[in-house]
Amino acid sequence: MRHTLAVLVENNPGVLARVAGLFSRRGFNIESLTVGRTESHDVSRMTIVVDGDDQLIEQVSKQLHKLIDVIKVRDITDEEHVDRDLVMVKVNADPSQRVEIMNMAEVFRARVVDLAGKTITFECTGNEGKINAFEESLRPYGIRELVRTGKVAMLRGSRLPGTGGSWSAE
Repeated sequence: MRHTLAVLVENNPGVLARVAGLFSRRGFNIESLTVGRTESHDVSRMTIVVDGDDQLIEQVSKQLHKLIDVIKVRDITDEEHVDRDLVMVKVNADPSQRVEIMNMAEVFRARVVDLAGKTITFECTGNEGKINAFEESLRPYGIRELVRTGKVAMLRGSRLPGTGGSWSAE
């Protein structure tokens, strides 16, 4: 089962390398990892997607808590949350196909970010299912290049990190 972990860390050099190294040393595969500064300049938030059972996720969480720069860890998989991925896709686009490709992309609310002589580059945001479907719909035209950000996620509602018991500090 895929788990989504929300991890608050101190915004210090090397934190990402230490977290990734923890997973690597223990043979855990990270499916997706995003990191960025939060509303507080000295805190960053990681969203880590890991494939594994509950026991593995518990072990990973305990190991993360041992890292000095980790502030809090929370498995939000079974909690109501919103998540998004971003993909940028460059596809082959002969002038005769452009309207067709752009109409298809509009179904996914994708935006054109670059238009060249023989290619169109789109950006699209959404959950993993939407991004996968968008990618598959473009395959028949010939994908030249594709890059995905990985998942970012937040709990729904008014709970904030560190309040109302929404984060564990085990």
